Amino acid sequence: MSIISDLRDRMPSGVADDLVRPEDWARRSATLVAAVLIGLAALGFAWAGDWAQGLFQAQVALRPWLHLAITPLLFVAIAALTYRLAPETRGSGIPQVIAASRQPGSAVADALVSLRAAFAKTVLTVAALVGGAPVGREGPTVQLSAAIMVQVSRLFRVSPTAGVYIAGGAAGVAAAFNTPLAGIAFAIEELAVAYEQRVAVLVMGAVMIAGLTSQGIAGSYIYFGAMSGSLPVATVLVAAPIAGLAGGMLGGLFARLLLALRGPDSRFAGALKKRPLATALVCGLIVGVLGLVTSGATSGTGYEPTRLFLEGHPGSLWFGPAKFAAALATSISGIPGGIFAPSLAVGAGFGQVLAELFPPEQAGLIVLVGMGGYFTGVVRAPLTAVIILTETTSASHAILPLFATALIADWAGALVCRHRLYHTLAMDFVPARRPAS
Repeated sequence: MSIISDLRDRMPSGVADDLVRPEDWARRSATLVAAVLIGLAALGFAWAGDWAQGLFQAQVALRPWLHLAITPLLFVAIAALTYRLAPETRGSGIPQVIAASRQPGSAVADALVSLRAAFAKTVLTVAALVGGAPVGREGPTVQLSAAIMVQVSRLFRVSPTAGVYIAGGAAGVAAAFNTPLAGIAFAIEELAVAYEQRVAVLVMGAVMIAGLTSQGIAGSYIYFGAMSGSLPVATVLVAAPIAGLAGGMLGGLFARLLLALRGPDSRFAGALKKRPLATALVCGLIVGVLGLVTSGATSGTGYEPTRLFLEGHPGSLWFGPAKFAAALATSISGIPGGIFAPSLAVGAGFGQVLAELFPPEQAGLIVLVGMGGYFTGVVRAPLTAVIILTETTSASHAILPLFATALIADWAGALVCRHRLYHTLAMDFVPARRPAS
């Protein structure tokens, strides 16, 4: 006991107490257990999403007209279930976690990250992929992961502070993309309002454990595949400003249109919410028609076309605009589903157009730069965009062109849409304060 006492006396003030306080051990244990579960849940969600997308593609390959039948009908069915049974699951999932972290432990936060909401979000997103909806699973994974972190914390009698929600969401990003650094960057740029040291440790621990869990089962894969080569300085000096300005403005346009039709202060949002099934039907028809005329290229997450573009394969120049329209229509419909993966796919389509201005051997890296410009314009998180793209392609050699593009795109996106998309949408999940009487 004298050795322990001596060690405690030599430690800085406060550190020794943190080592022995029961609540700190409970917090660490809850983080460990929750992060492992998040890694497993993210993998299961990914496998279910891939199966759903494969099922849809197999059916429409045999019967292309199913784009006009399955997609609109499932949009309506999912919208009906969402608005009547689980309204807290509509849309991406990231705004819900932001809203919950602003009022931790409240009844509103409990509803947004409940296990019921997490289960409904997962099932409805998979159902959307069965219908060919261009939705991503990364945003829903953030909401699912935050719910797991909060519920496990409560089992260990740990209060659900803002850091608990932030750590859960960040671990979800890391596990979904297999990008631990991007998970930390996402927590800093999007989820955390005040980033304290204790929250930083919690986030890094959750991200590391969730990432190790998913890697241990699925292997150390690279999301889009490894890229090689580099861009000459002369090319970067031309491509980065073009991709930053044009891509950022296009991404800002997506955000502005979505907020104009679905934002909390939108004059159109009320009318759309009063007719959720009609809205879903019209949006489903738009997505179905686009899927039919593009032979299914705009359906689903867009992972496969994005990977092909990054590998330098030529593709239709209409993919980007068509995917833009399909992703916007899906987001307006209000059905559950993320915009991370579709935004990356639209950015790849924009990059494919941009690559026409440069030598063919530079096409893959130009596509990558285009993705960075558009994605940053949508989410307005340049650090997250750069780290996600470098980790998902193992293209650390392209980090400087990506940073230059992302910084320009963040500025250009703000010119078109001055409100940050996720933070503005989060206001829709926060009850309006009544004026004092």
